[in-house]
Amino acid sequence: MSTPIFNSNINARGDMVAFAENYPLEDIHMQQARKNGVELGALDPSPAVGALIATIAQMISAKSVVEIGTGSGVGGLWAFHGSAADATLTSIDDEREHSGAARATFEEAGVASQRFRLITGNIIEVVGKLAEANYDLMIVRSPQDIVDVIQESFRLLKANGTLIIDAALDNGRVADPTQRDFATISRRDAIKAIKEDARWSSVLLPVGAGVLVATKR
Repeated sequence: MSTPIFNSNINARGDMVAFAENYPLEDIHMQQARKNGVELGALDPSPAVGALIATIAQMISAKSVVEIGTGSGVGGLWAFHGSAADATLTSIDDEREHSGAARATFEEAGVASQRFRLITGNIIEVVGKLAEANYDLMIVRSPQDIVDVIQESFRLLKANGTLIIDAALDNGRVADPTQRDFATISRRDAIKAIKEDARWSSVLLPVGAGVLVATKR
């Protein structure tokens, strides 16, 4: 059987990416956190990806969220925006500056301290200590140890829980076979692991830097 070919240029009109990224409305706290993230060199979701996180969190009525790669807190704010009013966030980062920036962001936004837990440390070591089947939504943003983190994600999520891999395509580098650096290969391996694992139902979206969304069967 031949492989179907999709022509992405069929009936293309305008700049869809820019239009999609300008569609969500970020509040003042998100905007300030994004500015802080640029100064820190943190990896934060684009506005469109943030809105996607909030939408999925709302669709699944997420009450327990874990985030790998805290950034400056933009992703956390979007997760809170879509989650249940009493939802909690556990966010892990290997940079203390990022965790500090996110804490300041959440406090400024009026998020109650009991609703978030910020952990700084070796990502895979911290992830390995998290409770099994405890989370409705898992967001993976950091490329560090991404393959191992993805393997752990199935253990951490509840049945029908959702996994979001932000920057999964790294702005197209993953789709470019000439790119052979470690981070790009790791992302490819993570995508392949999800795609070939029958325990997941997944879709790869060209939003932001590329997003993979998978549901635990």
